[in-house]
Amino acid sequence: MTTLDATRAELALLVLYLNKAEARDKICRAIQYGSKFLSNGEPGTAANVDKSTSLARKVFRLFKFVNDLHALISPLPQGTPLPIVVLGKSKNALISTFLFLDQIVWLGRTGIYKNKERADLLGRISLFCWMGSSVCGTLVELAELGRLSSLMKKIEKDLKNSEKYQNEEYKAKLKQSNARTLALVKSAIDVFVAIGLLQLAPKKVTPRVTGALGFTTSLISCYQLLPSPVKSKTT
Repeated sequence: MTTLDATRAELALLVLYLNKAEARDKICRAIQYGSKFLSNGEPGTAANVDKSTSLARKVFRLFKFVNDLHALISPLPQGTPLPIVVLGKSKNALISTFLFLDQIVWLGRTGIYKNKERADLLGRISLFCWMGSSVCGTLVELAELGRLSSLMKKIEKDLKNSEKYQNEEYKAKLKQSNARTLALVKSAIDVFVAIGLLQLAPKKVTPRVTGALGFTTSLISCYQLLPSPVKSKTT
């Protein structure tokens, strides 16, 4: 593969990435929380960017609640323990409710929905739903990591003296474990982001802390959405 071919392939991956509505949303999210970190809750240019980007993201998420509603009624893989099923479905229900209520918040901010007090109340309820979904997501990832750890130990035991990193099944489980560890970190941090947005601990989780944490989880989300890299072939 020539340098030009490699460049074309990389640009094609970038186009593929940016064509995803989810990817654009997460990039906007990084801008939003980065601006929140810079503004620290004080009025100014950064605060204006935070507010305008937050409003723009709500447009990206219109009708997105249908995705988690579909996941809520979809069957899980056979053999999934009941507690994980309950937590997973609770997460889907809460995030779907958050996204649905967030549309009403958007209608209120654009002036289409005139009852500002009710829109603000629904906005606060939606954030509690998001925080709840993040808690459920954290518990799901912890449980799934525990299951993966047990399976990996069993594979190691079966391999005995063989090199475990040469075993395809072990490598697949390790890749899943790394992905779930990253998802666990993201979900756990997002709990504190929600606490900051709800101002449940204003002295500890300040707007600057909220911005820093939100920016971090935004970068994680952007990374999770990256397409698989093209394998180059030397000629």
